[in-house]
Amino acid sequence: MNLEELRKEIDNADKAIIKAFSERMETSAKIAKYKAENSLPVFDPKREREKLNAVADASPDDIKDYTRLLYSMMFELGRTYQNKIIGTDTALCKKIENAIEKTPRLFPETAVVACQGIEGANSQIACDKLFTGANIMFFKSFEAVFTAVEKGLCKYGVIPVENSTAGSVNSVYDLMMSHNFYITKSIRLKIDHNLLVKPGTKLSDIKEIYSHEQAISQCSEYLHKLPGVKVIACENTAVAAKSVADSGRLDIAAIASMECTGYYGLECAAKYIQNSDNNYTRFVCISKELEIYPGADRTSLMMTLPHEQGSLYKVLSRFYSLGINLNKLESRPIPGHDFQFMFYFDLDTPVYSPRFLQLMGELPQNCESFNYLGSYNEVI
Repeated sequence: MNLEELRKEIDNADKAIIKAFSERMETSAKIAKYKAENSLPVFDPKREREKLNAVADASPDDIKDYTRLLYSMMFELGRTYQNKIIGTDTALCKKIENAIEKTPRLFPETAVVACQGIEGANSQIACDKLFTGANIMFFKSFEAVFTAVEKGLCKYGVIPVENSTAGSVNSVYDLMMSHNFYITKSIRLKIDHNLLVKPGTKLSDIKEIYSHEQAISQCSEYLHKLPGVKVIACENTAVAAKSVADSGRLDIAAIASMECTGYYGLECAAKYIQNSDNNYTRFVCISKELEIYPGADRTSLMMTLPHEQGSLYKVLSRFYSLGINLNKLESRPIPGHDFQFMFYFDLDTPVYSPRFLQLMGELPQNCESFNYLGSYNEVI
């Protein structure tokens, strides 16, 4: 046989598969209606497990695994189709629809907002870009920001979640597991690091440089050019700048934002000293109440999954079957639970899409715990 003849065999097999798949989905639709009329769940794990074993046993040995994978995907597609027919009128879907209806059309210009650090910190700079007149309350830790929002002390909080060069802020993802909040908006902030000194300090005078450990690592190439200079990590870039301003010394410097020059009366000894010019940090604005503003096209979720083979695959295949793009997947160990993980997802999908609401109705049944963290848009 030549290639064209073999391709014709494939085409004929495909026609048979399509016909059989159509018949299978028609029957699946009838089953969905029967389940709805008799208050039966769409997902029947015992039936699916027995069916997977049966089709694998009926397959030639060299394609058993492929057959199992194929049918696993067909089961996911069948459940998605059944849920579409039955509908997903769940409490979460109603909550999302209610939030869309009741949230104001415009994001607020002013509010009481919690930020970690002090004046000149990147969280404050991000906050000023989100709000035109925010009343900012500063806190020493990210946990204190979450708590301030959770207890209603502040209407919103601004928290960093990831950096384009350093990756995710793991401590923030760990805190997400223990606090109740919703994400209302996000922003990508370009981060430029500068060497700041007290007026009168020369570059050759500097003996010590202070900054946050992440900023230090992001400026490593520049710092290697300063032999003999001691580099000291501290809690925040803005704190480093303030420490230099309050020190009275003319032989120390801070790596911080240019905004700190105005806040603390410092001068810039060297601009843009970071290793990469493509350095961005993503911040999220959190609130106690669910608010979904117009244009929301990104959704964040957290979930724990059964500790069994294929549990993550089932979730990912659900995204795929509904045509929903996944643009972030993060896993974090759950404190006090050996080898158990919390999964964090960012989905790229409009909140107004019927497929999105269908997903929100289906996903929780595949999870041990499920947290919807909000739908929002990102400011760039």
